[in-house]
Amino acid sequence: MSENAVPEQYRSLRSFAFGDSPTLADELLELVLEGVKTATCSTEDEPNTSTAGERWIVRDGRGTPRCVIETLEVTYRRYSEVDAAFAHEEGEGDRSLAYWRDAHRRYFGRQGKFSEEMMLMCERFRLVEILEPAERMS
Repeated sequence: MSENAVPEQYRSLRSFAFGDSPTLADELLELVLEGVKTATCSTEDEPNTSTAGERWIVRDGRGTPRCVIETLEVTYRRYSEVDAAFAHEEGEGDRSLAYWRDAHRRYFGRQGKFSEEMMLMCERFRLVEILEPAERMS
């Protein structure tokens, strides 16, 4: 989908891809599109901090705009304070807190940022619209 295929009302939105690789971006995006993933987290120093009511374009692993999400809530808590409910809303793996902790320990470790006491920006969001690729829009 080209930038011009993004509906006019969304063209001014900031955009991002989940994860730290094209494969992970696609896996996490698919969970959003299926309605399974309704939360995410990042380090508190992440430049793409959200505010409630803000909308974002989510890109796939190739950088193609695929959907629009709206931030519902942003809270800050330490890695060690993330609970089972939030882990479930992140939608990854078996959706357990144990899976969440292992996956995020590895993810933040790859970035050289992991600590049990690290502060995270925990965001809940809703899917607003799926952006269909241009070839399917005709």
